[in-house]
Amino acid sequence: MDLYLQGHHYQYAVEQIMLVLFPQERPTYPGAYNPEGGNACRSSLTMGDGSSVAETEITRGGMTVTGIASAPAPDKSNILVYDRVLQRIIKQSFYKAAVQLLPKKPDWGALTGIRPAKLASKALEEGLTVEETERRFYDEYFVSPLRTRLAIEAAQAGLAVKQSLRPEELSLYIGIPFCPTRCAYCSFVSADVKRALKLVEPFLDALDQEIDATAALLKEAGSSIRSIYIGGGTPTTLTAGQLDRLLTHVRSAFDLTRLSEFTVEAGRPDTITADKMAVLKRHGVGRVSVNPQSMRDEVLQAMGRDHTAADILTAYDIVRHAGLNAVNMDLIAGLPRDTVAGFRETVDKVLSLHPENITVHTLALKKGSRLMLEQHGLPSGTEVEQMLDYGWAALRSAGYVPYYLYRQKYMSGALENIGWCKSGYEGLYNICIMEELHTIVALGAGGSTKLTDPATGKIVRMTNPKYPYEYIERIQSICEEKKALVPFQRALRQRAADEKEA
Repeated sequence: MDLYLQGHHYQYAVEQIMLVLFPQERPTYPGAYNPEGGNACRSSLTMGDGSSVAETEITRGGMTVTGIASAPAPDKSNILVYDRVLQRIIKQSFYKAAVQLLPKKPDWGALTGIRPAKLASKALEEGLTVEETERRFYDEYFVSPLRTRLAIEAAQAGLAVKQSLRPEELSLYIGIPFCPTRCAYCSFVSADVKRALKLVEPFLDALDQEIDATAALLKEAGSSIRSIYIGGGTPTTLTAGQLDRLLTHVRSAFDLTRLSEFTVEAGRPDTITADKMAVLKRHGVGRVSVNPQSMRDEVLQAMGRDHTAADILTAYDIVRHAGLNAVNMDLIAGLPRDTVAGFRETVDKVLSLHPENITVHTLALKKGSRLMLEQHGLPSGTEVEQMLDYGWAALRSAGYVPYYLYRQKYMSGALENIGWCKSGYEGLYNICIMEELHTIVALGAGGSTKLTDPATGKIVRMTNPKYPYEYIERIQSICEEKKALVPFQRALRQRAADEKEA
C-alpha cells in the first residue's frame, strides 16, 4: 500500500496499524499521493488551537473511505506523552477508515502493540476501576468486550506477581539452540542436531563460561534469581548426560535460595525420555513443556514434525511418571491442513490429560519460516477465530483461566497467544517477560537480556549471537558485555532502599 504522510512523521505508527488491519499489504512511499494508482493511504495531522486532528483517507479495491479522530493538543513539555497521544489518534483515524473496508470489525480494534495487558495494567495502577478500564478499551481502542476482558484478566495476574517481586530479584533464561528437525512455522535460529552434532559440546563449553561469568556478576550486584526458564530450540535435544552437566553447573554456580519456579521446555515429544526426565526431576525442575501443537497426525506431518499424536501421549506419561508436577502443553490454531473440527479434537484430547497449563497460540507467519514462503493449505482468519472461540469456551468450562497474552506480526486474524492455567499454576517467568516486570538475564545462543527498570519503563537490551558457532567464537565479548548488569541492578536496589527509608 502506498503511504503518504502529511503534517507528521509518525511513519511507524501508520505502518503498524496498516499491518494489523491489512496484513497482506506492505508499505511503500511514492513521491506524490496518487490514489488512482492502486491501494493507497493518506495520513494527515493538523494541530489547531487547543486540539489535534488526524484524518486518514484510504483507497483500496476502487473504494475510497475516510476516518477522523481528535484529541486535546498534548503538552509538548513531555515528549513521550506528546508522541503517544498523536500516534493514538493517527491510528484511530486509520482504523475508522479501514473498518469500512473490512468484512468485520477486528477484535483488537486499533491496538497494535504486542502486550495489550500492559495497557490494562497501567490503567488499573492509575486507579481506574475495572469498569473504567473496560470503557477506555472500548472508547479509545475499539477493542471487543471479549478481548477487553482477556486483557484485564491477564493484567490482574501480572499485578499479583508484581506485588510478590523484590527489587533485587530477576529471572534467568538459558537458550539451547538445537532441535531434532525444523518446524514449518519456526523462524528461530536453531540447528538440526543431526547436522550440528559437532557443535553441541563446544556450545556447552562456551555456555559454562557464560554461566560462571554471569553468576559472579549477579553476586557482585546483590541480585537473586526468582525464576529460571531453559528454552530454545529444544533443550531436551541434549542427551541425559548433557542435561545433567548443564543443570549441575547451574545449581552450583548460582544462588537459588529465592528460586520459586524452574522450567525446562522439553517441547518436542520425540526428545522426551525417562532418563532425561529423571535428570530434570533430580535437579529440582518443577515445570516442563510437552508441546503437541496438534493432536492430528496429518497436521503434525504438514508442519515438519517427526512424531505422531500417539507419541505425544507416551511422552506425557513419561513426564508424569517422573513426578514432574506442572506440565504446559502448547497448541497452535491455524496450522496447515488443520480444520475447525480438527482443532476442537486437539483441544478435547489435551484437556482430557489435565495439564496444569495450556498455551493456545495463533499461527504467525514469521519471516524465515517455510510457511511464510509457501502459505499453502492454511485455514482462513474466520476459521482460526472459530478455533479460538471453541478453545476459550472449553478451557473456561474446564476451570482454566488466562494469565498472560501477547500478539505478533503477521498473525492469522490479527488475534493473540494466550497462556491458560489451573488456579495456582500461573507461569511466573511468562508473566515477568511479557509484562516486563523485572530484569531477564539471558544466556546461550540467541538469548536477549533485558535490563528492566519497572518504575520508569527503561529497558537496556543485550542480545547474544543467534548462531551456535558465532556464540562460541564470541563468548569472551559476550561475558564482558554482561558487566553492564551490575551498575543497573545496584541502582534499582539503592533506589528501593532509599524509598523504604524515606
